[in-house]
Amino acid sequence: MYHANLVAAMRSLKLIEGYKSTQIYAINPSDTAAADCAPVSGATTGSGGGGLGDKILHQISDHHQTSNSIKSKSNGSLLNLDVSRVLQAAMLQERLLTYGLPSTDLLEPEIDPCLRFVDFIGTLADVYRRIEGCPQFDRTAVYLEQCAVFRGLSDPKLFRRSLRSARQHAIDVHTKVVLSAWLRFERREDELHGSSALDCCGRNIECAKACLTSGYDPESAYDHCDCDWRRRRMAEDDEAATEVDDDDELYSTSEEDSDLAFCIGDEEIRCMRYNISLLSRPFKVMLYGNFVEARREMIYFSQNGISVEGMRALELYSRRRKVDSFDPRVVLELLSFANKFCCDELKSACDIYLASLVDGMGKATVLMDYGLEEMAYQLVAACLQVFLRELPGSLQNHKVMAFFCSSDASQRLALVGHCSFHLYYFLSQTAMDDDMKSNTTVMLLERLVECAVVKWQKQLAFHLLGCVMYERKEYKDAEKWFQAAADAGHIYSVVGVARSRYKRCHKYTAYKLINSLLAENTQTGWMYQERSLYCVGKEKMSDLDKATELDPTLSFPYMYRSIALAEEKKTGAAVSEINKIIGFKVSPDCLELRAWLSILQENYEGALRDIRAILTLEPNYMMFNGRLPADHLVDLLHPHVPQWSQADCWMQLYDRWSSVDDIGSLAVVHHMLANDPGKSLLRFRQSLLLLRLNCQKAAMRSLRLAQNCSTSDHERLVYEGWILYDTGHREEALSKAEESISIQRSFEAFFLKAYALADTNINQESSSYIIQLLEEALRCPSDGLRKGQALNNLGSVYVDCEKLDLAADCYMSALNIKHTRAHQGLARVYHLKSQRKAAYDEMTKLIEKARNNASAYEKRSEYCERDMAKKDLGMVTELDPLRTYPYRFRAAVLMDDHKEDEAISELSRALAFKPDLQLLHLRAAFHESVGNITATLQDCEAALCLDPNHADTLELYRKAREKANEQQ
Repeated sequence: MYHANLVAAMRSLKLIEGYKSTQIYAINPSDTAAADCAPVSGATTGSGGGGLGDKILHQISDHHQTSNSIKSKSNGSLLNLDVSRVLQAAMLQERLLTYGLPSTDLLEPEIDPCLRFVDFIGTLADVYRRIEGCPQFDRTAVYLEQCAVFRGLSDPKLFRRSLRSARQHAIDVHTKVVLSAWLRFERREDELHGSSALDCCGRNIECAKACLTSGYDPESAYDHCDCDWRRRRMAEDDEAATEVDDDDELYSTSEEDSDLAFCIGDEEIRCMRYNISLLSRPFKVMLYGNFVEARREMIYFSQNGISVEGMRALELYSRRRKVDSFDPRVVLELLSFANKFCCDELKSACDIYLASLVDGMGKATVLMDYGLEEMAYQLVAACLQVFLRELPGSLQNHKVMAFFCSSDASQRLALVGHCSFHLYYFLSQTAMDDDMKSNTTVMLLERLVECAVVKWQKQLAFHLLGCVMYERKEYKDAEKWFQAAADAGHIYSVVGVARSRYKRCHKYTAYKLINSLLAENTQTGWMYQERSLYCVGKEKMSDLDKATELDPTLSFPYMYRSIALAEEKKTGAAVSEINKIIGFKVSPDCLELRAWLSILQENYEGALRDIRAILTLEPNYMMFNGRLPADHLVDLLHPHVPQWSQADCWMQLYDRWSSVDDIGSLAVVHHMLANDPGKSLLRFRQSLLLLRLNCQKAAMRSLRLAQNCSTSDHERLVYEGWILYDTGHREEALSKAEESISIQRSFEAFFLKAYALADTNINQESSSYIIQLLEEALRCPSDGLRKGQALNNLGSVYVDCEKLDLAADCYMSALNIKHTRAHQGLARVYHLKSQRKAAYDEMTKLIEKARNNASAYEKRSEYCERDMAKKDLGMVTELDPLRTYPYRFRAAVLMDDHKEDEAISELSRALAFKPDLQLLHLRAAFHESVGNITATLQDCEAALCLDPNHADTLELYRKAREKANEQQ
């Protein structure tokens, strides 16, 4: 009977019929046009195929066969089957299968919407040389190019630093407005509650008022702005203006003083001829030249487009030279009049005054039209500033977008001096992040193309437009724009040309195109990755393996191999393959694939962990090719996992935190936030975990949410301080910490202050102060997770001060509250005490406890002999190829063995996918030691492009230049 019910339940779910329909799943959204050109081997039709659907089907069939076998032995033994569990798993899997299965045939990597280079190191060196060699007034343009180069790197700090440098060297108001707004956007202050578009950060570099002042003054860019002084001054001016207005009403020009009258309708406005003549040259010629008006005392002025009120204001202006007491409508009338009669000073006064009135989106949208029509530079700048500082929200405002997107938008803006490549670059990037496929994005990119003048601008504009057209599945247009970018010199755009042709069923031409790319250029990982799309069988797998060898950071090869293994019913091996990249590079698509595989293994806890991590990275993530919201899948899986209370969650968080399981910790925090979404403390913990995983964008979002959820001023100030610190504003962060402490002494405020102070050149005095701050933090209430971090930091400061016993006490205290990372600090203490074996054993404990232990292997290598160190560092590279110390160590060993070429090759292997300052400096030193001065100079220049103040590289660069000059 149980067997009959189970079979009936399965039949009612129509599982078998579900597998007979073709179910295809693409990790990255893509068109099926390429699939239409050739058979899809990964899809399952009927009983054939070998896709993941078969895996689930066989699992259910196994249960079915098992039940038949057991029934033949004993009818009563069916009670031993967990029928409920089988039914629940079958129902869940069948429900998910309706969204499609992962398939290798439709999996494809994204075309990066940024500049990519075959010789990235050479590009960095070239940019640095041009920054150093160009006139200071032209540096903004080169820094903007550097921004575009850095855009493709994983570290957003490099991009922000270049953007700040571009703003620092800006001269005109337009450039200052655009770049200041862009800097503000990088912090996404629009997401902070209570913030407005024109809020000031306290520095000239982002101050809305300071941006409206033209002139080149790079030294003052980081000075404190005078916003508070201006507010006080404006209040005083308002009071004075009120008194003056009263006087002006009483003491307008009298008949005795006037020698001229303008008649408008029935009204006469008495004026002084001399004052009016000073307004412009046309007036001077009219009133003192050979015109009839020069001999008249009354001039009829009704046909000149000015009202009686406007003329009275003009007469008053001719005496006072101020417009700030007039009604804005009158000032607009005067602005139009000034344009008609070439009254430059009047126009400037009106322009500046109207610009000062723009304080929000409402006024900006109204006044922008007037500014464009009257070509009022300051007014348009003020309106533009509001539009840009309201991004991305202003993208949804059709009136605002009309100023930028219409066919003549760039021409209208250019007439008033407010059209530039960097304006449309900013707008386009924001639009692409918001909705890559929207018509607004396309129109902004078309304007970007119109503004592109120099080579790199054309490469970028054409390539971005190609990427958007490709995402919109307009493959013919995509190929056109990619080809234009390739013709302009951007070799990476050939990938877009090939992919577009492939989508239009020209697979062989796509293959030949990438083949020629490999033959004519230095081979890179992304070239082999791309060629693999147009190969099959062993050739495809060979190209994917080569891509991973040259660039282990590419996620597509891991994903493809993982899905291929799953299609061969090797689910465990598939999980192991995708774990390789998740171990050092966390991304939603890789986590989604692992969640899928976990569901196949009925590991619903693992699947739920990964989906919660995905939602932390991207709260609106859509799974299964954009067909199912990730948070809905959480609801589907929730009944299949143990249910935790909030207390259980805290215990789970401690366990995962202490085992250095950052993804698991993220999942627990996400679960806790689902129960208590307003908990700012949890949002802050979330941001710390995301920073550990190098997910800086998501970390900043969590910090902003923490600030929005904070219930007290002192707490809000701490989170504001962390936001400022993480975006390069250390002094402002310290100020926020001190302000928070003045309100209430708290662990987080003291910790922030100590952390920010430690980010400098620490001397004996500052170390003592940092110790005091951390001790104060530990006296304040907090949980063990944070106190463990404070104890660990305190131990590090004690080590720097050579107080090793105190440092050991701190590390032991941290370990007592399960702060596992303190093993590393304690090992350092043992090493400094010449207890190398104890240091090695301490790091072994960390390796055994930590889930993510690449850094532990790396540190342990310092406490053992060379052969064991090489073994540990080999493990580091296997676990996390982005860690650069192993490459430097191996290169140094090779150099000691007089294998110079091999040493340089070892560094070049890492530099091919990770342009790192230390790697570049070391390779430059190696080049210098073998007498290759040209290569030395290039590596030094590339390193200085990443960090222009690196002292060791500057010294090496100076010496290399001296040698180069001697050889000439």
